Amino acid sequence: QVQLVESGGGLVQAGNSLRLSCAASGRTFSGYIMGWFHQSPGKEREFVAAITWSGGITYYADSVKGRFTISRDKAKNTVYLQMNSLKPEDTAVYYCAAVAKWSMATMMAPNEYNYWGQGTQVTVSS
Repeated sequence: QVQLVESGGGLVQAGNSLRLSCAASGRTFSGYIMGWFHQSPGKEREFVAAITWSGGITYYADSVKGRFTISRDKAKNTVYLQMNSLKPEDTAVYYCAAVAKWSMATMMAPNEYNYWGQGTQVTVSS
């Protein structure tokens, strides 16, 4: 049973940083892609960033390029999202997700992922 547990959310002022963690368990993740998504009230869940577990290849939404960095620690089975220069519009619940069978064409789509964490709230004040 795959389990993803996020942590690290909180309340910060604009311009500051947070690092989110996603502890993954239940199987080996070789070949998987691990993603971060966020969702604000009344909005759809949106892609933020993703990383291939094996090769560490990264992908980012345009809105976070240059500010956020996704990484993974294979030894700890953990994926991180380092968020710098945070803006009020980054306020959302952030979810970690994973999928084994993925493609470049669809890996930004939330419905392509079949494992999800419970989410962690990030609030950025102006």
